[in-house]
Amino acid sequence: MPAAAKPRWQGHGPVPHPQLRVSDADRDQVVEHVKAAFAAGRIDKIEMDERLDRAMTARTHADLMPIMTDLYGSRPAYVPPPPTYPGPAAESRDRLLGAGAHLLALTGLVVIGPLIMMLVAGSGSPYVRRQAVEALNFQLTVLGATILLPFTVVGIILIPVIWVLWFVLSIVAGVSAVSGTEFRYPMTLRLVK
Repeated sequence: MPAAAKPRWQGHGPVPHPQLRVSDADRDQVVEHVKAAFAAGRIDKIEMDERLDRAMTARTHADLMPIMTDLYGSRPAYVPPPPTYPGPAAESRDRLLGAGAHLLALTGLVVIGPLIMMLVAGSGSPYVRRQAVEALNFQLTVLGATILLPFTVVGIILIPVIWVLWFVLSIVAGVSAVSGTEFRYPMTLRLVK
């Protein structure tokens, strides 16, 4: 096979054929690079959202290449995965504080519990901050739904379902935080970053 038919990324293995279908792992890798570029200030929020949308709807490698080209050049060299925070150490108190951010809402401190945890412990630990922000966004979403849904007949029926989901998901998130894994609440408006 001629060399032109098998392009290489500067000696780090063959570049996938542009018409080859992408896997979920390929999409996830591009999403992580776009998020890292946003975190580094290389792109703004609107551009990040556009690129993430294009990455998640990409079908072939030809669809993914333009998303990364201007971030890494026209012939991208091997780009290692962006750095990730490994999570707290097993002996750390971060896991308990992260769980507290989720579980304090069950004590009646619906929005105040995660907010206090974010302000007090979140400044010293990125893990606790991520957990508290996720919990705060979920609590704000549930609170907003509880206030707005009674204006519709269907909403009145949905409120008990939402409260049961609120209770169950708060416990699941707390258990996930204790085990050191990331948990994302479904159907949550992420107003706090």
